[in-house]
Amino acid sequence: MEKQKLQLNSQNYHSNQANKDYFSVSQFKSFMDCQARTLAELKGEYTRPPSTALTVGSYTHAAFEDDEAFSEFLENEHDSIFKARGGKYAEFVQADMMIETIMNDPFAMFALEGDKERIFTAELFGATWKIKVDSINYERKTFIDLKTTQSLSSRYWSDKYQKYVSFVQAYDYVLQMAIYREVIKQNTGEYFNPYIVAVTKESPPDKAVLHFDNSRFDFELEYVQTMMNNFIQVKSGEEKPIRCEKCAYCRQTKVLNNTFEIEYLLD
Repeated sequence: MEKQKLQLNSQNYHSNQANKDYFSVSQFKSFMDCQARTLAELKGEYTRPPSTALTVGSYTHAAFEDDEAFSEFLENEHDSIFKARGGKYAEFVQADMMIETIMNDPFAMFALEGDKERIFTAELFGATWKIKVDSINYERKTFIDLKTTQSLSSRYWSDKYQKYVSFVQAYDYVLQMAIYREVIKQNTGEYFNPYIVAVTKESPPDKAVLHFDNSRFDFELEYVQTMMNNFIQVKSGEEKPIRCEKCAYCRQTKVLNNTFEIEYLLD
């Protein structure tokens, strides 16, 4: 008999037990980066060091959830946000500028209208997935994700696409929207249209509301499907995880047993 999965809520959504019971887009991307590190995290054997960038992202998201959520976030992360002698660290001063940029734009705020931080689960590619949607509007049949980025026009080389791409593709936000779209379809019976409200870390910040051509999603879903069987088996312990030999976890746990020719230093 299959073990009962954790019933998800806002308090336990990011817990280790939730991550053991469910796949998510962030977990999929983590497996893509390094299977060994991801499995070690799931087993509780490794914890990534705190990231200011992640805290800033969560700070920005909380500001658009509701006043109570934002106040709670400020309290929980007080020492990360505020200096001992008063005032906020520079990254959060910048985040306040980004938040203000969006809040002062009527179209961006219109796009963000809807129910905030809604959790959905669904079966996809042989596994149960969880998603948490920044904002979903049932009347318009839309859902929105708020993203921060360095610049709207930055170009990134992508091995996946074999070309230079925007930040949306570089950070697999198209893949995220494809998965979210399928999970929401299973829960509502209809496809909802995804949008990204993007704001930059420039001074002053730039902003945009981005939509997607639906033809982009088929490739992303096929891409996920080709990887999932291996990831499911690694997560269940049926297959040995592959080490990337580049991340902090792999550097920390590396054991040398041979030499290699200098050509491979650039791999």
